[in-house]
Amino acid sequence: MGIRLYNSLTRGKEDFSPGNPDRVLMYVCGPTVYAHSHIGHARSAVSFDVIYRYLKYRGYKVEYARNYTDVDDKIINRANEEGVDPAELAVRYIKAFDEDMAALGVELPTYRPKATETIKEIIEVTERLIGKGFAYAVDGDVYYSVKLKKDYGKLSGKNIDELEAGARVEVDERKNDPLDFALWKAGKPGEPSWESPWGMGRPGWHIECSAMCMKWLDETIDIHGGGRDLIFPHHENEIAQSEAATGKAPYARYWLHNGFVNIEKEKMSKSLGNILNIRDALKEHTSEVLRLFLLSSHYRSPIDYTQDSLNEAEAAVERFYKTLKRIADECPDAVAADSRPSGSEERLNGLIEAMDDDFNTAEVIGNIFKEVNRANRALDEARASGKRTSATELSFILFAFKEAGRFLGIFNKDPEGYFREKNSRSAMPAEEIERLIMERNEARRLRDFKKADSIRELLLSRGIALEDTPKGTEWTVRR
Repeated sequence: MGIRLYNSLTRGKEDFSPGNPDRVLMYVCGPTVYAHSHIGHARSAVSFDVIYRYLKYRGYKVEYARNYTDVDDKIINRANEEGVDPAELAVRYIKAFDEDMAALGVELPTYRPKATETIKEIIEVTERLIGKGFAYAVDGDVYYSVKLKKDYGKLSGKNIDELEAGARVEVDERKNDPLDFALWKAGKPGEPSWESPWGMGRPGWHIECSAMCMKWLDETIDIHGGGRDLIFPHHENEIAQSEAATGKAPYARYWLHNGFVNIEKEKMSKSLGNILNIRDALKEHTSEVLRLFLLSSHYRSPIDYTQDSLNEAEAAVERFYKTLKRIADECPDAVAADSRPSGSEERLNGLIEAMDDDFNTAEVIGNIFKEVNRANRALDEARASGKRTSATELSFILFAFKEAGRFLGIFNKDPEGYFREKNSRSAMPAEEIERLIMERNEARRLRDFKKADSIRELLLSRGIALEDTPKGTEWTVRR
């Protein structure tokens, strides 16, 4: 069985068949760098990071480009508000975005092109469109003639007649048609601009991605991705201008789009004031918790960021690492066993089948926690009977954990490292927590259970949960 994925272009699942059977060309729209990235950017970045990892896991050589839009109206407006140069602002937020991605465990793409470093190619593509009659210049601007592309709307399902009648259509009397969009914008005083055959100016948003994709990958690629909000007009316009410029269709064989992130059941928006930055989310939860939360729903589905859902993700990650620690403590032979024990591949079938079915990380994670339950059940039974747990069975489980971690980008830490990172977020000094635990243990020894319980409650009120184990009392941070 091979990979099947949902293609937004055909609105159905298809067998994945890249143009080159050994190589995959993938382009994903990156950020417009005018502010700190939010949790919606994290959803897209983590989703396509897992797709990138999994394609490599399945043996493909993947060339993955994710761009930076570093010249745009939003960047110019924000720079003017702050009284800084737009290029300086863009550099600042590219650095911030890269830091956020590293904190989330997102692998670096093969290529990270910038729009401002692709001006030559943008001009060349625009000239090709003019030469083929698909674009026209007026007063230093260049517009694409939408109606000349007979299949315009094939990705979004938009009807040209309905678009033309729609209230959102920008009116500009210089255009041949209200639907036409800008490929090149005439320069204005104080704005970044470059020399072009039409005078000083800068690129439009849509043409940037076409030029960067063609420069770093090819005129036809295998996978093009981004958030659902980019389907129209950005991706629709990208298809139109790219296919018109090259004369080749399709521009991308498969279009993949991730779902939105809602905050407490409301869509993130500036008007609601509920934009959640990645770095603010990481102050409250580890990167592993955020990744698990984002991957616990299918990438195409909307996902609701709530305190309860993050607490559930945190509890799940903690349960995983407690299980890993328990295996190491109670059955070290399983940890020392061959990292790929003979016959264990069969345990991977459920994980591989789920990922092959349109990268269903939610089902993979469900299967992982079935293995967690199986491991704890085996350890409980061994403890109750006084017998040793089967190292073979647990080594199979550890193998499944390790393999899933390779493409999910989680479950890869040693337990001690995970709990050390998690507990370092405590507002209480570790020495103070350990002192109170010792005081509680002494109260329990003296059978002063009222005092012992009061210490437990005190710690819990400060976000510290205790667990009494055969090896002593352990503590973790709770949110």
